[in-house]
Amino acid sequence: MSVPLVNIPPTRSWRDIPQPVKPRTMSREGRWRLLTATLRVAGVVAVLGALGWAAWTVSEVVREDARKLPAVARAEPVRHLELITNGVLDQDWLRQALALPAKASLMELDLAQLRSRLLAHGQVNSATIERKFPDTLVAQLSERSPVVRVMTQSGAGESKAWLVARDGVVFDGVGFDPAMVATLPWLDGVTLRRRGDGFAPVAEIEAAANLLAKARWEAEHLYRTWMVVSLARLQSDREIEVRTKEGTLVVFTADGDYFMQLARLSSAWEKLAAAPTPPARIDLSLGREVSVAFAPAAGQPPAVAIAPRVPADRAFSFFSNPQPNPKRELQN
Repeated sequence: MSVPLVNIPPTRSWRDIPQPVKPRTMSREGRWRLLTATLRVAGVVAVLGALGWAAWTVSEVVREDARKLPAVARAEPVRHLELITNGVLDQDWLRQALALPAKASLMELDLAQLRSRLLAHGQVNSATIERKFPDTLVAQLSERSPVVRVMTQSGAGESKAWLVARDGVVFDGVGFDPAMVATLPWLDGVTLRRRGDGFAPVAEIEAAANLLAKARWEAEHLYRTWMVVSLARLQSDREIEVRTKEGTLVVFTADGDYFMQLARLSSAWEKLAAAPTPPARIDLSLGREVSVAFAPAAGQPPAVAIAPRVPADRAFSFFSNPQPNPKRELQN
Protein backbone atom coordinates (compact mmCIF):
# COMPACT_ATOMS: atom_id res chain seq x y z
CA MET A 1 0.00 0.00 0.00
CA SER A 2 1.48 3.34 -1.01
CA VAL A 3 1.30 6.52 1.14
CA PRO A 4 0.66 9.71 -0.82
CA LEU A 5 3.31 12.39 -0.38
CA VAL A 6 2.14 15.77 0.96
CA ASN A 7 4.20 18.82 0.06
CA ILE A 8 4.06 21.26 2.98
CA PRO A 9 5.21 24.72 1.98
CA PRO A 10 8.09 26.13 4.06
CA THR A 11 7.32 28.64 6.80
CA ARG A 12 7.62 32.24 5.67
CA SER A 13 8.21 35.41 7.69
CA TRP A 14 7.62 39.09 7.09
CA ARG A 15 11.25 39.42 6.05
CA ASP A 16 10.45 37.38 2.90
CA ILE A 17 7.94 39.99 1.78
CA PRO A 18 9.44 42.27 -0.87
CA GLN A 19 10.14 45.83 0.31
CA PRO A 20 9.82 48.05 -2.73
CA VAL A 21 9.72 51.29 -0.63
CA LYS A 22 13.09 53.06 -0.40
CA PRO A 23 14.25 54.55 2.94
CA ARG A 24 13.50 58.20 3.37
CA THR A 25 16.45 60.40 2.56
CA MET A 26 17.72 62.94 5.16
CA SER A 27 16.48 66.44 4.65
CA ARG A 28 18.77 69.37 3.92
CA GLU A 29 18.24 70.82 7.43
CA GLY A 30 19.12 67.47 9.03
CA ARG A 31 22.34 67.19 7.08
CA TRP A 32 23.27 70.74 8.09
CA ARG A 33 22.64 70.07 11.77
CA LEU A 34 24.78 66.92 11.63
CA LEU A 35 27.61 68.77 9.93
CA THR A 36 27.45 71.63 12.42
CA ALA A 37 27.58 69.28 15.42
CA THR A 38 30.53 67.41 13.93
CA LEU A 39 32.42 70.64 13.32
CA ARG A 40 31.78 71.83 16.88
CA VAL A 41 33.16 68.62 18.39
CA ALA A 42 36.17 68.73 16.09
CA GLY A 43 36.79 72.38 17.00
CA VAL A 44 36.70 71.72 20.75
CA VAL A 45 39.12 68.81 20.38
CA ALA A 46 41.46 70.93 18.26
CA VAL A 47 41.44 73.82 20.78
CA LEU A 48 42.12 71.53 23.75
CA GLY A 49 44.92 69.85 21.88
CA ALA A 50 46.47 73.19 20.94
CA LEU A 51 46.29 74.45 24.53
CA GLY A 52 47.87 71.28 25.87
CA TRP A 53 50.66 71.42 23.31
CA ALA A 54 51.29 75.10 24.05
CA ALA A 55 51.43 74.51 27.82
CA TRP A 56 53.84 71.61 27.40
CA THR A 57 56.04 73.63 25.05
CA VAL A 58 56.19 76.62 27.39
CA SER A 59 56.98 74.45 30.43
CA GLU A 60 59.74 72.68 28.55
CA VAL A 61 61.21 75.99 27.43
CA VAL A 62 61.07 77.50 30.91
CA ARG A 63 62.41 74.46 32.73
CA GLU A 64 64.98 72.96 30.45
CA ASP A 65 65.92 74.86 27.30
CA ALA A 66 66.80 78.47 27.99
CA ARG A 67 68.23 78.90 24.48
CA LYS A 68 64.70 79.01 23.04
CA LEU A 69 63.89 82.17 25.03
CA PRO A 70 64.60 85.60 23.61
CA ALA A 71 68.08 86.86 24.30
CA VAL A 72 66.72 89.76 26.38
CA ALA A 73 64.91 87.40 28.77
CA ARG A 74 67.94 85.17 29.12
CA ALA A 75 70.30 88.08 29.80
CA GLU A 76 68.12 89.83 32.44
CA PRO A 77 69.93 89.43 35.82
CA VAL A 78 68.14 88.62 39.08
CA ARG A 79 67.44 91.91 40.83
CA HIS A 80 64.92 90.92 43.50
CA LEU A 81 64.55 88.13 46.05
CA GLU A 82 61.07 87.59 47.45
CA LEU A 83 60.76 85.63 50.71
CA ILE A 84 57.50 84.11 51.97
CA THR A 85 57.87 82.38 55.33
CA ASN A 86 55.92 81.46 58.45
CA GLY A 87 58.93 82.07 60.68
CA VAL A 88 61.64 84.59 61.49
CA LEU A 89 64.15 84.30 58.63
CA ASP A 90 64.68 87.45 56.58
CA GLN A 91 65.97 88.67 53.22
CA ASP A 92 69.59 88.92 54.38
CA TRP A 93 69.58 85.28 55.48
CA LEU A 94 68.00 84.22 52.18
CA ARG A 95 70.61 86.11 50.18
CA GLN A 96 73.47 84.46 52.09
CA ALA A 97 71.91 80.98 51.96
CA LEU A 98 71.30 81.08 48.20
CA ALA A 99 74.66 82.66 47.36
CA LEU A 100 73.60 83.53 43.82
CA PRO A 101 76.34 84.27 41.28
CA ALA A 102 76.75 87.92 40.37
CA LYS A 103 74.53 89.04 37.46
CA ALA A 104 73.02 85.53 37.11
CA SER A 105 69.75 85.42 35.16
CA LEU A 106 66.69 83.45 36.18
CA MET A 107 67.16 80.86 33.46
CA GLU A 108 70.76 80.21 34.46
CA LEU A 109 69.79 79.17 38.01
CA ASP A 110 69.37 75.53 39.01
CA LEU A 111 66.25 75.64 41.18
CA ALA A 112 66.75 72.12 42.55
CA GLN A 113 70.26 73.02 43.73
CA LEU A 114 69.08 76.25 45.32
CA ARG A 115 66.30 74.39 47.14
CA SER A 116 68.88 71.92 48.51
CA ARG A 117 70.90 74.83 49.87
CA LEU A 118 67.90 76.09 51.81
CA LEU A 119 66.99 72.65 53.16
CA ALA A 120 70.58 72.19 54.37
CA HIS A 121 69.67 74.58 57.20
CA GLY A 122 67.83 72.66 59.88
CA GLN A 123 65.61 75.63 60.65
CA VAL A 124 63.98 75.19 57.21
CA ASN A 125 61.41 72.41 57.24
CA SER A 126 60.27 72.72 53.60
CA ALA A 127 61.08 75.06 50.71
CA THR A 128 59.93 75.86 47.19
CA ILE A 129 61.61 78.20 44.70
CA GLU A 130 59.97 79.75 41.64
CA ARG A 131 60.96 82.12 38.86
CA LYS A 132 58.95 85.32 38.53
CA PHE A 133 59.86 86.97 35.28
CA PRO A 134 61.56 89.12 34.40
CA ASP A 135 63.98 89.47 37.36
CA THR A 136 62.52 88.06 40.62
CA LEU A 137 63.26 84.81 42.44
CA VAL A 138 60.58 83.74 44.94
CA ALA A 139 61.37 81.44 47.90
CA GLN A 140 58.58 80.09 50.09
CA LEU A 141 59.66 78.50 53.39
CA SER A 142 58.14 76.61 56.27
CA GLU A 143 60.30 76.95 59.39
CA ARG A 144 60.75 74.81 62.47
CA SER A 145 60.11 76.22 65.93
CA PRO A 146 62.37 75.31 68.87
CA VAL A 147 61.07 73.56 71.97
CA VAL A 148 64.33 73.13 73.96
CA ARG A 149 67.99 74.13 73.88
CA VAL A 150 71.00 71.85 74.00
CA MET A 151 74.60 72.72 74.83
CA THR A 152 77.50 71.04 73.04
CA GLN A 153 81.22 71.22 73.65
CA SER A 154 83.83 70.67 70.95
CA GLY A 155 87.18 68.97 71.37
CA ALA A 156 88.78 72.39 71.77
CA GLY A 157 86.54 73.10 74.76
CA GLU A 158 84.29 75.59 72.96
CA SER A 159 80.64 75.52 74.02
CA LYS A 160 77.78 76.21 71.64
CA ALA A 161 74.04 76.35 72.16
CA TRP A 162 71.74 74.70 69.62
CA LEU A 163 67.97 74.60 69.27
CA VAL A 164 65.88 71.42 69.00
CA ALA A 165 62.52 71.25 67.24
CA ARG A 166 59.53 69.02 67.97
CA ASP A 167 60.67 66.48 65.37
CA GLY A 168 64.11 66.22 67.00
CA VAL A 169 66.01 68.24 64.39
CA VAL A 170 68.96 70.12 65.93
CA PHE A 171 69.66 73.47 64.28
CA ASP A 172 71.50 76.73 64.78
CA GLY A 173 68.65 79.19 65.27
CA VAL A 174 68.69 82.41 63.26
CA GLY A 175 66.45 85.41 63.83
CA PHE A 176 64.73 84.27 67.03
CA ASP A 177 64.12 86.73 69.84
CA PRO A 178 66.88 86.17 72.45
CA ALA A 179 64.35 86.75 75.22
CA MET A 180 62.16 83.97 73.87
CA VAL A 181 65.12 81.60 73.47
CA ALA A 182 66.15 82.28 77.07
CA THR A 183 62.81 80.86 78.27
CA LEU A 184 63.43 77.47 76.64
CA PRO A 185 64.60 74.70 79.00
CA TRP A 186 67.89 72.92 78.41
CA LEU A 187 67.83 69.32 77.17
CA ASP A 188 69.73 66.61 79.06
CA GLY A 189 69.95 62.83 79.06
CA VAL A 190 70.53 62.46 75.31
CA THR A 191 73.51 61.69 73.11
CA LEU A 192 74.01 63.76 69.97
CA ARG A 193 75.45 61.97 66.95
CA ARG A 194 77.24 63.81 64.19
CA ARG A 195 75.71 63.85 60.72
CA GLY A 196 77.58 65.94 58.18
CA ASP A 197 78.09 69.43 59.53
CA GLY A 198 75.29 69.01 62.07
CA PHE A 199 73.66 66.33 64.18
CA ALA A 200 71.20 63.50 63.69
CA PRO A 201 67.69 64.17 65.03
CA VAL A 202 67.10 63.49 68.72
CA ALA A 203 64.99 60.37 69.18
CA GLU A 204 61.75 60.27 71.20
CA ILE A 205 61.68 63.99 71.92
CA GLU A 206 58.03 64.34 70.92
CA ALA A 207 56.88 63.13 74.36
CA ALA A 208 58.86 65.92 76.04
CA ALA A 209 57.68 68.42 73.42
CA ASN A 210 54.05 67.61 74.23
CA LEU A 211 54.71 68.10 77.94
CA LEU A 212 56.45 71.43 77.38
CA ALA A 213 53.70 72.70 75.09
CA LYS A 214 51.01 71.73 77.59
CA ALA A 215 52.88 73.43 80.43
CA ARG A 216 53.57 76.57 78.41
CA TRP A 217 49.95 77.17 77.43
CA GLU A 218 48.11 75.64 80.41
CA ALA A 219 50.43 76.28 83.40
CA GLU A 220 52.81 79.05 82.39
CA HIS A 221 53.57 79.95 86.01
CA LEU A 222 55.08 76.47 86.42
CA TYR A 223 56.80 76.46 83.03
CA ARG A 224 58.75 79.61 83.94
CA THR A 225 60.46 77.74 86.78
CA TRP A 226 61.74 74.88 84.59
CA MET A 227 65.41 74.87 83.70
CA VAL A 228 66.40 71.38 82.47
CA VAL A 229 64.40 68.57 80.85
CA SER A 230 66.02 65.13 80.96
CA LEU A 231 65.15 62.14 78.76
CA ALA A 232 67.58 59.81 80.54
CA ARG A 233 64.76 57.63 81.92
CA LEU A 234 62.28 58.01 79.08
CA GLN A 235 63.16 54.85 77.19
CA SER A 236 63.67 52.64 80.25
CA ASP A 237 60.93 53.85 82.63
CA ARG A 238 58.78 56.15 80.45
CA GLU A 239 59.61 59.04 82.77
CA ILE A 240 60.52 62.64 81.97
CA GLU A 241 62.52 64.51 84.61
CA VAL A 242 62.34 68.28 84.93
CA ARG A 243 64.82 70.25 87.05
CA THR A 244 63.53 73.62 88.25
CA LYS A 245 65.59 76.75 88.80
CA GLU A 246 65.32 76.17 92.59
CA GLY A 247 66.82 72.69 92.20
CA THR A 248 63.65 70.60 92.62
CA LEU A 249 63.41 67.46 90.47
CA VAL A 250 59.89 66.88 89.08
CA VAL A 251 59.14 63.45 87.60
CA PHE A 252 56.39 63.05 84.97
CA THR A 253 55.19 59.85 83.37
CA ALA A 254 55.08 59.93 79.58
CA ASP A 255 52.17 57.47 79.57
CA GLY A 256 49.82 59.65 81.64
CA ASP A 257 47.67 62.72 81.09
CA TYR A 258 49.98 65.75 81.21
CA PHE A 259 47.15 68.11 82.11
CA MET A 260 46.21 66.11 85.20
CA GLN A 261 49.86 65.80 86.23
CA LEU A 262 50.33 69.55 85.89
CA ALA A 263 47.19 70.07 87.98
CA ARG A 264 48.60 67.90 90.78
CA LEU A 265 51.96 69.68 90.51
CA SER A 266 50.27 73.09 90.74
CA SER A 267 48.37 72.05 93.86
CA ALA A 268 51.49 70.66 95.53
CA TRP A 269 53.53 73.72 94.48
CA GLU A 270 51.12 76.09 96.17
CA LYS A 271 51.08 74.05 99.38
CA LEU A 272 54.89 73.85 99.47
CA ALA A 273 55.42 77.55 98.78
CA ALA A 274 55.74 78.26 102.51
CA ALA A 275 58.26 75.46 103.10
CA PRO A 276 61.60 76.66 104.53
CA THR A 277 63.48 74.89 101.73
CA PRO A 278 62.28 73.80 98.30
CA PRO A 279 61.55 70.07 97.96
CA ALA A 280 64.26 67.90 96.48
CA ARG A 281 61.90 65.73 94.44
CA ILE A 282 58.23 65.72 93.38
CA ASP A 283 57.09 62.48 91.77
CA LEU A 284 53.93 62.66 89.64
CA SER A 285 54.30 59.20 88.10
CA LEU A 286 52.39 57.43 90.90
CA GLY A 287 48.90 57.84 89.49
CA ARG A 288 46.73 60.27 91.48
CA GLU A 289 49.21 60.52 94.36
CA VAL A 290 52.09 62.97 94.58
CA SER A 291 55.31 61.94 96.32
CA VAL A 292 57.26 64.86 97.77
CA ALA A 293 60.78 64.37 99.18
CA PHE A 294 62.89 66.97 100.95
CA ALA A 295 66.65 67.04 101.16
CA PRO A 296 67.68 65.34 104.42
CA ALA A 297 69.69 67.08 107.05
CA ALA A 298 73.15 65.79 107.80
CA GLY A 299 72.94 62.25 109.14
CA GLN A 300 69.15 62.07 108.78
CA PRO A 301 67.14 59.91 106.33
CA PRO A 302 65.05 61.72 103.72
CA ALA A 303 61.58 62.83 104.78
CA VAL A 304 58.88 61.84 102.34
CA ALA A 305 55.34 63.21 102.31
CA ILE A 306 52.41 61.97 100.27
CA ALA A 307 49.97 64.62 99.16
CA PRO A 308 46.27 63.76 99.35
CA ARG A 309 44.38 62.53 96.30
CA VAL A 310 43.10 65.23 93.98
CA PRO A 311 39.28 65.35 93.78
CA ALA A 312 38.05 64.94 90.22
CA ASP A 313 35.75 67.95 90.47
CA ARG A 314 38.71 70.21 91.35
CA ALA A 315 40.99 69.09 88.58
CA PHE A 316 40.47 72.31 86.64
CA SER A 317 40.91 74.77 89.52
CA PHE A 318 44.61 74.43 90.21
CA PHE A 319 45.95 76.89 87.65
CA SER A 320 45.77 80.05 89.71
CA ASN A 321 47.43 83.41 89.00
CA PRO A 322 46.90 83.37 85.22
CA GLN A 323 49.77 84.88 83.27
CA PRO A 324 49.64 86.94 80.05
CA ASN A 325 49.13 84.86 76.93
CA PRO A 326 52.61 83.78 75.71
CA LYS A 327 51.34 83.77 72.14
CA ARG A 328 50.53 87.46 72.38
CA GLU A 329 53.92 88.28 73.83
CA LEU A 330 55.73 86.49 71.04
CA GLN A 331 53.72 88.21 68.35
CA ASN A 332 54.38 91.72 69.64
